[in-house]
Amino acid sequence: DFIFRNTFKDIEYILKDLGEGHGVKFEFECYDVGHLYNLAHFVDRGLVKPPFFVQTIFGILGGIGADPENLMHMRRIADKLFGEDYEWSILAAGRHQMPFVTQGAILGGNVRVGLEDSLYLGKGELAKSNADQVKKIRRIVEDLSLTVATPQEARKRLGLKGGDRVNF
Repeated sequence: DFIFRNTFKDIEYILKDLGEGHGVKFEFECYDVGHLYNLAHFVDRGLVKPPFFVQTIFGILGGIGADPENLMHMRRIADKLFGEDYEWSILAAGRHQMPFVTQGAILGGNVRVGLEDSLYLGKGELAKSNADQVKKIRRIVEDLSLTVATPQEARKRLGLKGGDRVNF
């Protein structure tokens, strides 16, 4: 057994040292509604500045379950807390990945897929690569007449500087 130590003091240190000190843009992973309120605490204190990226995560043991009511609840709370100041994204683990992120896309969210979250493309069909999953969700999103951001558009929306302006 282990725990992730994320005290408010630790989080404040990370936000100040890496965020303010080094210009790191964070992906704020929220596994439950309480994580959204914790993030709001740091936004209210000015330690997190918009636009910021909120990844809502569903179907992980110990976090919020992957069902449509929870998806709607997390979105409502994030909208209430952050208004237009954030980019919302959805990921779901295991068998929930494709159906759940599709629902999220329909609701206007960004989506994340990949082998870290699920090994499958669909029922009983193993993905050969992350690219397989990205191609599938892209096809689904476009078939729904939704748009996929270009890398340049995504960097702009997230306030990222781009690969040509980093020091590694």
